Amino acid sequence: MESGPIAPRRGRPPVSDRQRQRQRLDISRHAVRLFAEQGVAATSGAQIARAAGVSERTLWRCFSTKESCVEPLLTESIGAFRAVLYAWPPEVGLTEHLRASYRPALASPSGGDTEAVLAVIRMTQDEPGLRAAYLMLRERAEETFTEVLAERTGRPVDALDVRVQAAAMSAVLKVATDDFAQAVAGQGITPEALRRHREQLADALGVVTRGPQEGGWDACGDSVAGHVAEAP
Repeated sequence: MESGPIAPRRGRPPVSDRQRQRQRLDISRHAVRLFAEQGVAATSGAQIARAAGVSERTLWRCFSTKESCVEPLLTESIGAFRAVLYAWPPEVGLTEHLRASYRPALASPSGGDTEAVLAVIRMTQDEPGLRAAYLMLRERAEETFTEVLAERTGRPVDALDVRVQAAAMSAVLKVATDDFAQAVAGQGITPEALRRHREQLADALGVVTRGPQEGGWDACGDSVAGHVAEAP
């Protein structure tokens, strides 16, 4: 029995993961711009969708709340630090590696993604919804830090000393980034501001990963001060 001709597929072609990520990032950029211009409360989902050139249905398919629209940009920022951690050479200390490799400025078509991220960070001081999204992403990043340290030291990911060090790294990154956001407010990001941020971050991480009295993680990633005693 012969089959008839195959009917052409109707509707839009399926969206690839890469296209979906680009779309989410584009929506995020427009949302952050509107939040910065008119505040979160005065910005509606309809306005964000219109600015991004998508339907409201598409917007809410990508994001659960308007505040969560900032997540892709913040994820890009945290991802820049995460990528540096993954590229950390075994024979090099963390602070030395950060000074040589960490670049907090994000690459974007307009060059404005870093400014947008810092604007969001400043807004988290007064916008609970944005702060919740920011802290949630920081918590996810901490899991990555734990994995990197565990792999580097050969320790289990649930070891107390590994988790404490990862939490300390996450806290330092947050405080240093918050400070950077406030420092460049109103004057823009300059090469000197970026250099100072990188140096401050490296110095602070050096303290929490080595300890003020030595110890911590040496160039090979081993815990020089010894592992935190685990409860029996």
